[in-house]
Amino acid sequence: MENREKSKEFKTSIGGQALIEGIMMRGPKKMSIVVRTKEGLDEKTEDVIPPKEKCIIFGFVFIRGVVNFINSMTVGMRSIMYSADKMPEEEQEEPTKFDLWLEKKLGSEKAEKIIISIAVVIGIAFSIGLFFLLPTFLAGLASDLIENVMNRDLSGIVRNLLEGVVRIAIFLTYLWLATKMNYIKRLWAYHGAEHKAIYCYEKSLPLTVDNVREQSPLHPRCGTSFLFIVMIISILVFSLISWNNLLIRFALRIALLPIVVSISYEIIKLAGRYDNFLTKVISAPGKALQRLTTREPDDEMIEVAIKAIENVIPESEEEAVW
Repeated sequence: MENREKSKEFKTSIGGQALIEGIMMRGPKKMSIVVRTKEGLDEKTEDVIPPKEKCIIFGFVFIRGVVNFINSMTVGMRSIMYSADKMPEEEQEEPTKFDLWLEKKLGSEKAEKIIISIAVVIGIAFSIGLFFLLPTFLAGLASDLIENVMNRDLSGIVRNLLEGVVRIAIFLTYLWLATKMNYIKRLWAYHGAEHKAIYCYEKSLPLTVDNVREQSPLHPRCGTSFLFIVMIISILVFSLISWNNLLIRFALRIALLPIVVSISYEIIKLAGRYDNFLTKVISAPGKALQRLTTREPDDEMIEVAIKAIENVIPESEEEAVW
C-alpha cells in the first residue's frame, strides 16, 4: 500500500467509527474491525453488501438517508460489541441473565443479533427522547408565557425556535459531559486517528504513521457533523407544522424525524463530496464541534487506523472514489 500512487487528491466513500481500543472502517465492498489487544492487533474483515444492492429503493434520494442511518447504527453497535469482547476479562461486563437466557434458547449467533437489535432500538429511542421529545416538553412549559407576550401566529414560531435552541443546548452539554470521561477521551483519540487516516488516503499519500499524523482530525463527513445538521434541519422542518397540544407535538416530531434524517443525510453527503465555499460553510459548525469529539492520537492508534483502512481499500481504487 505504501507504493500506491494517484495523480491527485480525491474524495472517498470509505468511512469509519471509533471503537473501544480500535477502529471500524467500511469501504465499498469490505468492512474491517481492528482492535489493539495485549497480544497485538486483532483484525476482522468481512464482505459487505450496501443496502441499495439488497433493495433498489434503498438507494433512492430521501429514502437512502434513513436506511443508511439505521444500517450504520446496527453495524456500529455490532462493531462496538466485538471490540468490547476483545478487552481483558477483568474489564468486560458480566453478561446479564437475559443475555444468557437468549443464548441458551437461540444460540450465540441469533442471540447476538437480537441483542444488537434491542441495543439499536434503545439507542434510537434514547436519542429521540433526549434530543427531540425533552426539548419539545421544556419549550412547551413556556407556551403560556409566549402566547401572553405575542399574538397566536407568532407564538408557534417562537416556541419552535426556543425548542431548537434547547435541543442544541442539550446536545452540546451531552458532548461536553462525555469529554470528562477518561475512556471517552481515548475513544475520541481513535476518532481522530480514523479521520486522519481517511484524509491521508484522500490525499493519495502513502499510509504511514508520519503521513497520517500530519493530517487534520476534523472531517466533513463525521457523525458529529451529521448530528449537528440534524439539529439545524429539525428546527426548519418542525417550524412548518405547529400544534398546541403537547402529545400531538410529540407525535409530529416522531413522524417528521425520517424527513429530517433524510435531508440531513443528503446535506452531509454533499459536504463530503465537494469542496467549495458552500460546503465549507455547511461543514464549519460540525468541524468546530469535532474539537470536542476528536483528540490527537498516539502512534499506536494511528497504526490501528492504517491497518483498518488498508483492509477495505478495493483492488480497483476507482470504486472508492465518491
